[in-house]
Amino acid sequence: MAQTDTLTVQAAAPEKKPVLPWIWQSSTIIALVALVVVFTTIGGGVFLTPGNVTNILYQVAILAIIAIAQTIVMVVGDFDLSVGTTATLAGATAGALMIGGTPIPTAILIALAVGAAIGAVNGILVAYFSLSPFIVTLAMMTTCMGLTLIVTDGSTLYGWPEVFGVIGQARVNGLPFPVVYAIAIAILVWLVLRFTTIGRKWYAIGGNAEVARLSGVAVRPTRMLAFVSAGVLSALAGVILVSRLGSAGSGGADNLMMYAVAAVFLGMTLLRSGRANVGGSLIGVAIIGVVQNGLNIIGVNTYIQQVLIGVIIIAAVLLSSLKSRTT
Repeated sequence: MAQTDTLTVQAAAPEKKPVLPWIWQSSTIIALVALVVVFTTIGGGVFLTPGNVTNILYQVAILAIIAIAQTIVMVVGDFDLSVGTTATLAGATAGALMIGGTPIPTAILIALAVGAAIGAVNGILVAYFSLSPFIVTLAMMTTCMGLTLIVTDGSTLYGWPEVFGVIGQARVNGLPFPVVYAIAIAILVWLVLRFTTIGRKWYAIGGNAEVARLSGVAVRPTRMLAFVSAGVLSALAGVILVSRLGSAGSGGADNLMMYAVAAVFLGMTLLRSGRANVGGSLIGVAIIGVVQNGLNIIGVNTYIQQVLIGVIIIAAVLLSSLKSRTT
């Protein structure tokens, strides 16, 4: 009897909560604040000036859009390695069309259609054929690289109408247009995820696809829509990048996929559920932007910066994993 009572008491005992759970909940924000303090201290008063802050925002605006695209796919529980090369291909497509005489609005729409098509192919193969999103999007990443080389003929494109540069180079009240686009897109996607039916379905599928299916969610087309949305946003980022740079090459946004993944994983520590979310992804983007800008200011070698970014990616995945084990 005594043994039974002991087992009963043990069963009824409350589950232990992790020590200082708020650290997990706020670890990404704490890291961002700490980095700002460090670079402000050792940066000779340059880092936290309004001009440099605007410069950081300008530098990470394209990355923010691609990170938001990656966020949508990861909300559904999938992964997209092709977001960077999709942006590169879409930007090159728009540039080539404009050089050939296509009107700017038409060229942009075709570039966005390219992004949608890439996302649709990814989504169909993952959702309808049950292929691994890692393998599918890795193959698509390689495909987009090859298509970009075909579109550009392996060279750098330039020479479209100067007015196209307004999209990526103009400013409103001192704020660069790409930053405005990134903010607008972030708000729009947050609203979709937070308040719309499709957003709730995406989160439901990411939580448990089978339960979502039994609840009446059309899982396959909904997953595909996530990939299509990511493709369109990536293409838009590519168009803005080409406008900002004034040229289109074969590798414009390819490396941004890695940074986008790091940003999303960093942001996943902000929610108790450890899910991808727009706000967290933007904080992750800010961390990457602060690190790159701060290291440039203090004169750290570019190669060492690449190593440190790799460390950040590992730390992001580790934090996300530890967060899921302690909640």
